[in-house]
Amino acid sequence: MIRNVHERHLPVPVAAGGALIDSLAGPDDRLWPRRRWPAMRLDRPLGVGATGGHGPVRYTVQDHRPGEHVRFRFRAPTGFRGYHEFEVLPGTGDGCLLRHQLVMTVHGSARLSWPLFFRPLHDALVEDSLDTAEASLGVGPAAPRRWPARVRLLRWLARAVRRGRRGGASPH
Repeated sequence: MIRNVHERHLPVPVAAGGALIDSLAGPDDRLWPRRRWPAMRLDRPLGVGATGGHGPVRYTVQDHRPGEHVRFRFRAPTGFRGYHEFEVLPGTGDGCLLRHQLVMTVHGSARLSWPLFFRPLHDALVEDSLDTAEASLGVGPAAPRRWPARVRLLRWLARAVRRGRRGGASPH
């Protein structure tokens, strides 16, 4: 069983943290780091039954409690069985805790693809998402963090594979 948790304390009320979650995949998404990563796209507004994903990862919204929580059940990649979710919890003082949690088992080739490819990219994306949350609220980093060398290499390799599938190098 894989349990991967990322958290960030935000010095804002729970309602402000919950509004970030509710903006996911919408026209004014203030949580997903879409400037640096493939955008999260859903076939309809965020709510139970909406389907979509980001990059090669596909999921269905399994649970959504507005202003509090959203859970996405994995549909792809092959071998991922479980979910990832965002939730906002009361924090210390007037602040809140924004948490992303991934809980899954891996099967088949995912036993290798998760630790070697997906996990480093997942961890970088989620940290960028938490940075995006802070920046959206005016309480966080002004500049994006530098990714580890492994993440930069994996992103370069993924771009090269995508270009190869399109039949050649990109003109840009």
